[in-house]
Amino acid sequence: MSPARLVPVIVGLLVLVSACGGADGAVAEDKVVASGKVINLSPQQNRVTAEKDAAIAATVPEAVRATGKLVIGGTAGTAPPLGFYATDDKTPIGVETDISVLIAQVLGLEPDLEVTSWENLFVGLDSGAYQLGVSNITVTEARKDKYDFATYRLDTLAFEAKKGAGFKVAGPADVAGKIIAVGTGTNQEKILVDWSKQNEAKGLKATDIKYFQTSSDYYLALESGRIDAYFGPNPTAAYHVATSGKTEIIGSFSGGGDVVGKIAATTKKDSGLVKPVADALNVVIKNGKYAEVLERWGLSSEAVPTSEINPPGLPRT
Repeated sequence: MSPARLVPVIVGLLVLVSACGGADGAVAEDKVVASGKVINLSPQQNRVTAEKDAAIAATVPEAVRATGKLVIGGTAGTAPPLGFYATDDKTPIGVETDISVLIAQVLGLEPDLEVTSWENLFVGLDSGAYQLGVSNITVTEARKDKYDFATYRLDTLAFEAKKGAGFKVAGPADVAGKIIAVGTGTNQEKILVDWSKQNEAKGLKATDIKYFQTSSDYYLALESGRIDAYFGPNPTAAYHVATSGKTEIIGSFSGGGDVVGKIAATTKKDSGLVKPVADALNVVIKNGKYAEVLERWGLSSEAVPTSEINPPGLPRT
């Protein structure tokens, strides 16, 4: 795999709930200040909503329509603004949740949001426990063997380090000998492993890769100096930089290398659900609801012009 292409760092956060200011990172009354803007963290999200499209709803497989609901698996262990818990510690919120709700509403189904771990998300899709997965899932050629994809966002990744870390990441050589954390089974893990192999082949030191599954764990490791950087989704890094004031983004990349990395709603292969999902996404892209959701979470620069079914994904190893 060739080095991922450099992309601009996205730090223009976040959702403007009101015009009040305050110190960055301050939390009060279910709100947090990030870059001078106030973000709603309460269970009362006042989400962007969409109307049912009867024609598209009629194309949903009968077995799903008969239940009246769409069971959507997602994770809430990542940092904002992707998928996380509201201040009641039980209500899932974030851009992934909002996209999930829009899809279900256009399909005329009740969104049944199930929170699980990253590994069990795919187990649930395989078993049929979840009809749809919406959790920052990158399209890859290997995953296309088992799943169908309807894209809804560009895949952008970032290296986050403590302020004043003293190094930048522009390519593989910059992580040689460094201690870098990632989540297991992720796109960024694959990139980091490939980069480490490239470095070793050139006589450079391997990257010491550490694995963390929750934001609290890897940020604690970052603050204590046990890792040099964390490599993860750019939206979470940008949010944390804006709210904590303790870290900085030291490199930002397209998640796809030579292929444009794309995030997609995921269904079991040949379940018959992916086309209705893509059609639903294209409805909200066209009517502006999709843009409202991305703007709400500061991710407008990751918008796609249309939802594609099974586009070229990250290459096989």
